[in-house]
Amino acid sequence: MGILTLDNFDVKGKTVLLRVDMNCPIHPETCEILGTGRIEEVVETINALDGAKIVVISHQGRVGRDDFVGMEEHAKQLEKFSGKKVKYVADVIGSLAQDEIKKMDGKEIILLDNLRLCAEENYEFSLEESAKTIMVQRIKDLFDLFILDSFPSAHRTHPSLVGFAQVLPTCAGKLLEKEVKQLENILTVAKSPFAIVLGGSKVDDRLKAINLLIKKERADHVLLTGVIGNVFLRAQGRIKYPLNIKDEDEMVAKAHSLIGEHPDVFSTPVDIAINKDGKRVEIDVRELSKDDEIFDIGTKTVEHYSKMISGAGTVFMSGPAGYFEKESFQFGTKSMLEAIAESMATSIISGGHLTSALRQYDLTEKVNHISTAGGALVRYLTGQKLPMIMCLEDAAERHSKD
Repeated sequence: MGILTLDNFDVKGKTVLLRVDMNCPIHPETCEILGTGRIEEVVETINALDGAKIVVISHQGRVGRDDFVGMEEHAKQLEKFSGKKVKYVADVIGSLAQDEIKKMDGKEIILLDNLRLCAEENYEFSLEESAKTIMVQRIKDLFDLFILDSFPSAHRTHPSLVGFAQVLPTCAGKLLEKEVKQLENILTVAKSPFAIVLGGSKVDDRLKAINLLIKKERADHVLLTGVIGNVFLRAQGRIKYPLNIKDEDEMVAKAHSLIGEHPDVFSTPVDIAINKDGKRVEIDVRELSKDDEIFDIGTKTVEHYSKMISGAGTVFMSGPAGYFEKESFQFGTKSMLEAIAESMATSIISGGHLTSALRQYDLTEKVNHISTAGGALVRYLTGQKLPMIMCLEDAAERHSKD
């Protein structure tokens, strides 16, 4: 790889800014962290930074959603898994954060608050403009080294991801370094037909992913679940009422266009599980009414999708099939993961929710590659150059000239 790693730097006594991705699934009612996989992964890089003053930064959720919470519980979990004292600072770039960083000693680890509490972090910038943001300019001089270890966000251009990389010596952390090496190896053995199982609630991201994967001949069969599955059912006219999601008309129109361009690629649910007074009830899609809450795919859909997975050469799954945080609606997600684990296909599972689910169902050892990345992994699989990798390559080039 044409990027720098921690092996290229002596970090002892240095103050390092470590950008990780600890964006975890959060219980919508209790705000409890439901899966700690992304937090546990940070430990390897922290252990490699022995003797450095470590300031950890991450985002959590999106503004206005149930998973948009502070980082205090993350700090407790990071302390638990690392075995090192982690101090939570309820600030990001203000005077409190700056003062705490300035008075650090070599044995301290600080976790700053949710990056998206800063307005700029909720937008994407060009690489050049990201370096000029208030976030970057206000705290950049407090650090000797910037470490990028957040592959799940590698396709984004938020200031915390690409801005600091323009103004500080920058290298990859252990997780990112390992992830890219493993993916390079996986892609050398990937074979057709490619089956893509997509779920989750990030509809716009999923539509972009589908388009990219089909264009790059990485999607012979797209098996749809979750909210994105509902959007395609709406585009097919099989759901006849509004879904009440953001930019719904635009999303449905895009789905309709994709179906028209690639009519033999997509499979949508034939039956679904609805939430009826807190209980799981399976019905045919044609029986849906506007008052029904779709929480999972049904048994017939699972059987159909499982057969397609069994005949695939490579299977990629991203996003849960339903509301798997609730026990009675785990069936679709668990069944899809079990079908993939039992298949002979090269298997790639992506996203923090599915990483947690694999552990919960004891399937971790039965798939070829597990990545907490979602959208970033999709773009990597299609051969697109990720902004984070571009930043690391630029930083390596600058370093070679110094």
